[in-house]
Amino acid sequence: MKRTVKMLAATLLMSSMLTSCYTYTMTVGKGAQGNAQVKKMNHYLIYGLAPINVSNPAEMAGGAKDYTVTIEHTIVDGIINAVTFGIYTPTTTVVTK
Repeated sequence: MKRTVKMLAATLLMSSMLTSCYTYTMTVGKGAQGNAQVKKMNHYLIYGLAPINVSNPAEMAGGAKDYTVTIEHTIVDGIINAVTFGIYTPTTTVVTK
């Protein structure tokens, strides 16, 4: 029994180490032509099922025709998600012009 518990704990530890922060990147037009960035947090409830306040990348680009949008779940977002047990799940949107 003790060996089974140790194996289960080791398996859970290793599987949690294999997870990572996700990043989704979209290119609009020719993509970013410079290094100007605008960041905004997106707010969701219940593991992202219920959006509360989600950013609009087109507004964040400020009328630019060419930009790159990156939506990421950073380590800070992951910690907040873990502390709230998934009730509050933020992500971050970065628009590079």
